[in-house]
Amino acid sequence: MTESTRDKIYAIAYFARRNTLASIAVIMLAVFAGFAVFADLIAPHDPFKSTDETFQPPSFQHVFGTDDLGRDVFSGVIYGARTSIIIGISVSVLSGLIGVIVGSTAGFAGGYLDDLLMRLTELILIPPRFFLALVIAALFGSSMVNLIVILTLTYWTTTARLVRSEVLSLKERPFVEASRAMGAREARILFREIIPNAMPVIVTNVTLMVGSVILLEAALDFIGISDGNRISWGAMLHNGQHFIRDGWWMIVFPSLALTLLVISVNVLADMLNNWLDPKSRSMQFNQSI
Repeated sequence: MTESTRDKIYAIAYFARRNTLASIAVIMLAVFAGFAVFADLIAPHDPFKSTDETFQPPSFQHVFGTDDLGRDVFSGVIYGARTSIIIGISVSVLSGLIGVIVGSTAGFAGGYLDDLLMRLTELILIPPRFFLALVIAALFGSSMVNLIVILTLTYWTTTARLVRSEVLSLKERPFVEASRAMGAREARILFREIIPNAMPVIVTNVTLMVGSVILLEAALDFIGISDGNRISWGAMLHNGQHFIRDGWWMIVFPSLALTLLVISVNVLADMLNNWLDPKSRSMQFNQSI
């Protein structure tokens, strides 16, 4: 075992031993991921079908109670996790990919191409993201595919600006100049030297974006821009707000699930930022030994 590998193992062990909050967040994310993947097996009822009397409070038969139509709230929360995670991860990965392409191209090429791409980025940044997504969803529908496309087109700009800034800094570093002096092609320098060194910023930003996307998707569904063919926490909150006196559980449990998922994602992003940052990682490792 090399010294570098041993150091990494010690650092990971330090995180597992000392960072209790991060461990809890990872466990919570694993639980929500299990809900998303195995929703058909875990959910005790069909979330679209009425199973019993309406407004039943939480009980052994219905853990989270039933809503105004007699639908099982617990089953709805489980299927809502699938919707939120699919949309959150899909939008974050796709918008991150677009942002990396645009940002790295602008920062590395410079000149007129940089100006053109950044003006395009600023043009999309001008209108508030929520209202831009709202208008597009109202015009073209809010099916899951449409929502992923809409949110992707509004989220890539942040990653593009961050990556451009990082590329502008990295391309002036000595190791890049050394690669260029050795005759490396520009494409190789970009993809083998610059982008790998920008990955900590990219990974952290994309992870943070998951929580933001989940919140925006829930907000759009909460105001009624939702597809009736999918279960979402925002739609459950939209429905439950009208019956908060008769069924408080219709609001509490979807809200709790949404809060826990977003907080867990943000804690994970913070942990990744600390782990991927060499200075922070070195400090934590030195403390652990």
